[in-house]
Amino acid sequence: MAESNKKDFISFLGRRKESVARLRLYTSSSSDLLIGEEKLKKGDIVVNGKRVEDYFKGIVAKARFEEPLKITNNLGKYILSVKVDGGGNSGQLEAFIHALSRALASIDDKNKQILRKQGLLTRDARVRERRKVGMGGKSRRKRQSPKR
Repeated sequence: MAESNKKDFISFLGRRKESVARLRLYTSSSSDLLIGEEKLKKGDIVVNGKRVEDYFKGIVAKARFEEPLKITNNLGKYILSVKVDGGGNSGQLEAFIHALSRALASIDDKNKQILRKQGLLTRDARVRERRKVGMGGKSRRKRQSPKR
């Protein structure tokens, strides 16, 4: 058996709030990827070892994570494997979309223009504001002053 050093995926990172998504976009369908005992085929998306529909539940989430694939006409063309860490469900979904958009933009310049116009390549840099000293445990709350 001869092993090839050529990897059959491209790897990208997406971030949002405290969430980080590490995405692998498999370019060849001959990869031996498994979820449980089931072999993956083109069009399958796996997030943290689960199918994407099981990890991000609901029709709104489904519309959001399919958006970059639909607008670039790449729905069902690739196998995607994603590891998502940190943050909440919404932040993880946004990080996944950011990583996916970056991957699709690297494949074709036409995709990059389409995704840029939709605002999917822009990193949303808003993060939680830190707690301040003397604010009663919150970031912007003021302590109540005595009336008399």
